[in-house]
Amino acid sequence: MSRETAPAPARGRRRKGEGPDLRRVILDSAEQLFAGHGFYGVTTRQVAAEAGVDTALIHYYFGSKRDLFDAVFSRRAEILNTERSQAMAAYAEAHGDAATARGVIAAFIGPLIERSLTGEAGWKNYFRLVALVNNTPAWGGETMHRFFDPVVHQFIAALKRAMPQADLKDLYWGYQFLTGSMMLALSETGRIDQLSEGLCRSTDLEAVRARLFDYCAAGFEAIVSRAR
Repeated sequence: MSRETAPAPARGRRRKGEGPDLRRVILDSAEQLFAGHGFYGVTTRQVAAEAGVDTALIHYYFGSKRDLFDAVFSRRAEILNTERSQAMAAYAEAHGDAATARGVIAAFIGPLIERSLTGEAGWKNYFRLVALVNNTPAWGGETMHRFFDPVVHQFIAALKRAMPQADLKDLYWGYQFLTGSMMLALSETGRIDQLSEGLCRSTDLEAVRARLFDYCAAGFEAIVSRAR
């Protein structure tokens, strides 16, 4: 089937756009549903209904449901990977041998917080989706590996330069703990709101930024110091 002969919307369906615009509408709808219900809790029919298109268009543009999921996951991953890679490279160039673990961590996490603070609303859905995938034993690790490992290896290498005394094993364990803290904070679940009886708010990402970098850096430093 060629792009010129894409299936027409069924009677009563609203077609929100053509070409890239229609793809974006479908991706946004799928992202929202996957973030809320997980991969297995969403059907392509539900995505089509949310997007206001015929189900055939989902298969036309993306293929299977897993292909659609991967398209959702990769769309923003590519943006984040570029921004984090550039931020870490800029930090390394500016600080050289004076680089610190905290500075590397800030360059790695900062772009995510900035996107959630200033980007369009879909970013919050995306971060909830990444947190969900990151905690899915069956295939979450493989998915994170495919979409994020190169920039994570850049992060580990930058940390190693800032902490040359560190054992690589400790840096990988430190990253495991960092990614859990990072994604929970970006998921804005409301847990801390209830726990603190309103003293803290999960949507207060400026409060997160003011604390998370120091928290993670202290953790890396403690792990490395313990091993010496």
